[in-house]
Amino acid sequence: MTTRLIVGISGSSGPQLGYRLLRTLATIDSVTTHLVISRGARRTIELELGVPITELTELADVTYEPEDLGAAISSGSFQTAGMAVVPCSMRTLAAIASGNTTDLLTRAADVCLKERRRLVLATREAPLNLIHIRNMETVTLAGATVFPPVPAFYHRPRDIDELIDHVNGRILDQFGIEHQLFTRWGE
Repeated sequence: MTTRLIVGISGSSGPQLGYRLLRTLATIDSVTTHLVISRGARRTIELELGVPITELTELADVTYEPEDLGAAISSGSFQTAGMAVVPCSMRTLAAIASGNTTDLLTRAADVCLKERRRLVLATREAPLNLIHIRNMETVTLAGATVFPPVPAFYHRPRDIDELIDHVNGRILDQFGIEHQLFTRWGE
């Protein structure tokens, strides 16, 4: 039996996080990925990754356009394990916190909240202002997990890819998806 996982990539800096998450998920046979990339993310991917969008979309099992509000992932009757928004911009966080779901990425996140499914938001911003913090509080109270991609060093990463893999492994842990992305503490 496969697990359906929605992956959203928003326009925040750090699309490398979402790209490497998709690369990892593409190697896990038990997971089917449903991808939505926001319009803002398309520009960030172009600027920061320097790869065509198709390089990301080809890693997903199903890809949706951000304006397709009639897509399967916009309905609570479409069963998923939840959604990871990696990275999650403050604009996307604000839309989710306020319920202002004007695109498919934020609608799919809203569905996860209303259906009590896992929603993990890899928020990317520093420093934070009070509005950001209150929006994080709001989504947390609604059932989301705010997961800033803070690097850890106990596994002695050799390069940036190992730092990213550690963050993504911790995100996959939130969904109970097994991986070999890093050595766990005490192992």
